[in-house]
This record gives sequence, structure tokens and C-alpha cells, in this order.
Amino acid sequence: MTGSLSSKASPQCAIPAGQAAGACPARPVSPIDDVPAAQTRAFACAAVHLARRTLSALMLATALAACSGLEADETLGWSANQLYTKAREASEDGNWPAAVKYFEKLEARYPYGRFAQQAQLEVAYAHYKDNDPVAATADCDRFIRLHPNHPNVDYAYYLKGLVNYYQNRSLFAGLTNEDPAERDPKAAREAFNAFRELSKRFPESSYTPDALERMRHLVNALSQHEVTVARWYMRRGAYVAATNRAQAAIRTYPDTPAVEEALAIMAGAYDGLGIASLRDDARRVLAQTYPTSAWLQRGQRQPFKSLWN
Repeated sequence: MTGSLSSKASPQCAIPAGQAAGACPARPVSPIDDVPAAQTRAFACAAVHLARRTLSALMLATALAACSGLEADETLGWSANQLYTKAREASEDGNWPAAVKYFEKLEARYPYGRFAQQAQLEVAYAHYKDNDPVAATADCDRFIRLHPNHPNVDYAYYLKGLVNYYQNRSLFAGLTNEDPAERDPKAAREAFNAFRELSKRFPESSYTPDALERMRHLVNALSQHEVTVARWYMRRGAYVAATNRAQAAIRTYPDTPAVEEALAIMAGAYDGLGIASLRDDARRVLAQTYPTSAWLQRGQRQPFKSLWN
């Protein structure tokens, strides 16, 4: 700074002729010595501000250096065709996470291109194969909502049904110690609804025959689920609950094989409740509908209410 003192000691001054000894001139006054206190504080605040800006700049530089070490996106600058080709290659290799990534990048970067709609449909299948039924179902719903008249919308309905069809396979498994009423048949019902919508809207679709076959299986399975729950209640003496579930099976799925046991359960539940008239009504309907039923023969040897013990 101009006018600042040197850090070295001042040399011995030479005394001009005629000047008294010890009359060395005083050292030059530093500009700092002549600054008021308020201005000194202002200088200090400015120094602190400068230090903060310097620290911020250093932190930014450090962050940028760290970011420069991240892996670069190899797909930057790729065309829609390149992204679609790469996604298809990943699908053919069974690399479903990579396929999802490329399909999603394709749709995000080229939302109005000719590949975008196909990517929306194929990412649903990739999610399905990647064991992500929630994402796959959402993809199908989104495609159906955005493109209700698309030539491949029938496939979206079929895929949605297929995803949910396989989601609740444990629902139709054999009895375990688990309360079967706790098994949620929601996915099975959604699968049935998707297949039904497909068969109604697109009866000539190539996917409809398989959808109809799966619907038959779903109806039988859902009916059997209700009877399985009713049977579980019978074994625990919960006769009112058993009656309710048996009636639900008969009312909702009247043409399924499980109705035979549902009628027998109603007879047994009313027997357990001590309502003889309703027990006899249920047995009469069972005999008229299934005259050779094994439940009738067993009911002749022991009380109906004990047939599930």
C-alpha cells in the first residue's frame, strides 16, 4: 500500500549542517493512522465479505471438480432411432433395467416422435419382465388413457390383465395355516376386468381368445377363494361369517364348481346356528342342483356342521 512503513528499521538519519542533533524528521504518516474509526470498521466488513466470497468460490470450484468425476451420460446426443435400437437390444438380451432406462430416455427426449408411443408400450412390458407390476400396470393405464384409439391399445389391456393375473398367484394356492381371508384378491379382480374390457372392445383381437380362457380360470379361482374362506370359518365355528362368504360365492359366481361346496357350507353353518329350516332349505337346493354330491352322502352319516372339522 502506498505510504506504508517498511518492516525494516529506519537507517540513522544524516544531520544537515546547522541543524541541531536529534532533530531527525518524524517518520512519514501512514494513511491508516489518519483513518477515522468508522471507516476502519467499514474496511473490516469489506475484508470479511471478500473472505466469504473467496470461500464460496473455493467451494464452488470443489463441487465442480467433484461433478467432473461423475460418469458422463453416453446417450447424450443420441437420436430417437439410436435410443430405440439400444432399448430393443437390451430387451432381447433380457437386460430389463437397461431397457427401461433407454425407453424412458427416448420418451423424455422425443415425446412427439414416431418412437414415443411405441416406447410407452414397450416400457410397460419391460417393467413387467423386471418384476415391477405396479409400474407396469401404471404404464398400461397411462397408454390406454393417452391413446384410446391406438391400433395396439388392445395389447395394453391384455398386458395389464396379464400383469395382475400373475401378481396374486399365491391367492389360489392350497390351504395353509394363514387366514385365507387376509389374502387380497384385488389383483385377480383387476386382471379379470382388464381381460373383460379387452374381449368387449376388441372381440377380434388376437389376444382375446387367451384373455377369455384366463377369465374362466379367474372366475373359478375367485369363487374358490370365497369358499376357502368360508371353510376356514366353519372349522373355527364362526358360522355367521361362513354363511356370508358362502352366499357371496353363490351370488357372485353362480356357475362355478365351488358353488356345490358353498351350498353345503350354508347347510352346515345353519346347522351350527341351530336354524333347522334354513339348513333344510340349503340341503334341498344342494340335492336339486347336485343330486350325486358327496356332501349329501357325508351329511347322511354325520351332522353337516361337523363335516369340516
